[in-house]
Amino acid sequence: MANARALDKRRKSIRNIKKITRTMELIATARFKKAMDRATAANDYTQRITGVVSDLARAGLEVSHPLLEAHDKTESATLLVLTGNRGLCGGYNGNALRLGVKSREELTTDIPHVRLEVSGKRGISGFKFRQIETDESFTQFDDQPQYDEVQKIAERYLQEYTAGRLDRLDVTYTKFITVARQQVVTETLLPLGKLEGADTPVDEKAGKGESIYEFRPSAESILEEVVPTSFKVKLFKCFLDAAVSEQIARMVAMKSATENANEMIRNLSRTYNRARQSQITGEIMEVIGGVEALNG
Repeated sequence: MANARALDKRRKSIRNIKKITRTMELIATARFKKAMDRATAANDYTQRITGVVSDLARAGLEVSHPLLEAHDKTESATLLVLTGNRGLCGGYNGNALRLGVKSREELTTDIPHVRLEVSGKRGISGFKFRQIETDESFTQFDDQPQYDEVQKIAERYLQEYTAGRLDRLDVTYTKFITVARQQVVTETLLPLGKLEGADTPVDEKAGKGESIYEFRPSAESILEEVVPTSFKVKLFKCFLDAAVSEQIARMVAMKSATENANEMIRNLSRTYNRARQSQITGEIMEVIGGVEALNG
């Protein structure tokens, strides 16, 4: 049986680890709440933008834009993989990396030129470990990605797509569905294709061919602003979903670590008590043996 002092020392060490994991769990919970609120607000904003496009279509305008149409040939593509800057979040980064590698292999088999862009230190180091070269990397996005930073990247993609230097844009990220469910997916953001909700009425009271808005100066000019904004918001929502999913994964991982620490402390306490009792019994027997020897 192990020494009681060594067991007590180990138990104290695990208690210190438990304090750290519990603190990280609380921090992740607080950050998750903020990130989820931002993701929910962005989702509502996206629905309103697609609702405006729906009203444009209902007003009799043909919804057409260069970003909605695919190029004749797909010769260049960009894959953006979203991971975290930190670990201790379970399989969050590993799942995104595996799907990112798989998506890159699928793209390279069909498209001659494929660029790989990675967000997050864990993703950058993961692809470097696999000896896969990244063309662009980003480390400025943490648990609270800012729209201005994402907008700079989105505008570059829009310029490249409009100029014909980019034919397809895919994003690999962890999609936030519910608190209990997140899914790693690869979505094609360019070309946008048919905007979701373009055929769905915004207001059920508005009849077919009617519009609840007045477009000034014209519906066409509004469409020129709405479509690029829709892409920027969709890309921003990918970053927000990834941030929410990372905090959920870290919260779950730290909670599991705290529970495991509690279980280890209970087992060590039980073993320590047995070792201490055995040590006390041995000391008592030594005292009794000494007394008997003196009496003899």
